[in-house]
Amino acid sequence: MEFNQSIGVNAELSAVLIKKDGTRINLGILKPTFMQKFRLWRRQFWRLLFPMAALLGAAVLIPSLLVVGIVTTAGVNYMASDFASGGVTPTISGFKFHDSGTGTVAAAVTDTALGAAAGPARVTGTPSNPTANQYRSVATVAYTATLAITEWGLFSASTVGTLWDRRVFAAINVVNGDSIQFTYTLTCNNGGT
Repeated sequence: MEFNQSIGVNAELSAVLIKKDGTRINLGILKPTFMQKFRLWRRQFWRLLFPMAALLGAAVLIPSLLVVGIVTTAGVNYMASDFASGGVTPTISGFKFHDSGTGTVAAAVTDTALGAAAGPARVTGTPSNPTANQYRSVATVAYTATLAITEWGLFSASTVGTLWDRRVFAAINVVNGDSIQFTYTLTCNNGGT
């Protein structure tokens, strides 16, 4: 006898732009631009149309194609290794290193890095457990140049490491002395289907 189970996982990324004069601008939950959604939808449409429509029906197809932040295959494999290792190594708690960049290519499950990391270095987030089923990591990334930040990622190490989640969003313009406080919240729902 075989049982199949899936759990619902939802993640969101929000940001606060902190100008060099100390002014804080709450940007809320970061969402993709219309063109980013369209490019992703166009790319995935033909690849997924027939298999998904046959399995899930057309009503489920269109909303599922508008995801622009994505948990990567490497991240999921890392999590499975953690379960198998008994918590020795690797450990899922390693996913606390935030990075941002200027890449604009839509996120894909095959991503292992940002499109164009902005530097200067990844920032260690402060982890918390705001509710029993949530993981949250908050980090403030400081910038030393004028940039249009368009992507973010959560990694398992301060250099190299495994990419858990990558997000692509409308540009946040920064100048030398500005910073962005990123808040990543992962919610896992019980039950499943």
